Amino acid sequence: MADTFERRADPMVLWPQARSVVMLAMNYGPAVDPLEALRRRSCAAISVYARHRDYHDVIKGRLKTLAAWLVAAARPEKAEVKVFVDTAPVMEKPLAAAAGLGWQGKHTNLVSRDFGSWLFLGAIFTDLTLAPDAAESDHCGACRACLDVCPTRAFTAPYRLDARRCVSYLTIEHKGTIARELRPAIGARIYGCDDCLAVCPWNKFAREGREAKLAQREDLANPSLAELAALDEPSFRRRFAGGPIKRIGHARFLRNVMIAIGNSRDPALIGAARAQLAAPSPLVRAMAVWALARLCPTDEFSALTREYAETEPDTDVAREWRAPVAAPPER
Repeated sequence: MADTFERRADPMVLWPQARSVVMLAMNYGPAVDPLEALRRRSCAAISVYARHRDYHDVIKGRLKTLAAWLVAAARPEKAEVKVFVDTAPVMEKPLAAAAGLGWQGKHTNLVSRDFGSWLFLGAIFTDLTLAPDAAESDHCGACRACLDVCPTRAFTAPYRLDARRCVSYLTIEHKGTIARELRPAIGARIYGCDDCLAVCPWNKFAREGREAKLAQREDLANPSLAELAALDEPSFRRRFAGGPIKRIGHARFLRNVMIAIGNSRDPALIGAARAQLAAPSPLVRAMAVWALARLCPTDEFSALTREYAETEPDTDVAREWRAPVAAPPER
């Protein structure tokens, strides 16, 4: 399997019949530095792993192939297997480290000598007894590049992540309004964050991923914020069909786009934000208000406040209208 490698670790108690766990890692290294996307102020930054087909489907297919080989190799003994790709409370990263695929870096993600930080992980639990591979040791040394680059300062210490401040959590898993103090640091990141992965020195050994099903879609490399803001729900679903972005839904997607617009320093995007003041979702309207407060001249924002604030039925959105106007980014 190109760009795919596996090792075995002792099982954790998840499936009572399990005696062994086979861990698989797949390289998805990008062709270019993902941090370059952050320098384009009117474009969105999408995490490398979300610029193509949903990796869950691809990895699960590889796991099933390997699992079928294990079952066939076990004959005449009968073998049971179960595969997991973020589908159960499996601690993939500690298991992968125990299996020798790499080590958990100070950013808590797995790092490999051969592939750097760009790895998808999957697990096969089996009732077969397999000899475990040797665990990998930590090779981070005194480096703290991943800790220092984090835009929201989500690392409380080496190997410790406060997920509530992590941009990946905030833009993907978090369902509500994102705290005001964290919004400026999100920048143009509308889905996930690659900063701590991208700066890892071990990426000097990284290779570009070769899995055709995970090839980057060019329309997701540096999409225009204005274009994304104009997507209605049907067009959002069509645009992101088969990929992970679709899973967060249209409202959360537009929430993230509005924050990126507010951070863009581009007054040409005022119209895109203003159009969302009529959005059905209060979450989207609230972030549109914040974006306008960052981009509009004071008198223009004051006029919008007089027009919209008094008739706004949602308390969170109304609070955004009356919040102190944050100083806009430098233009």
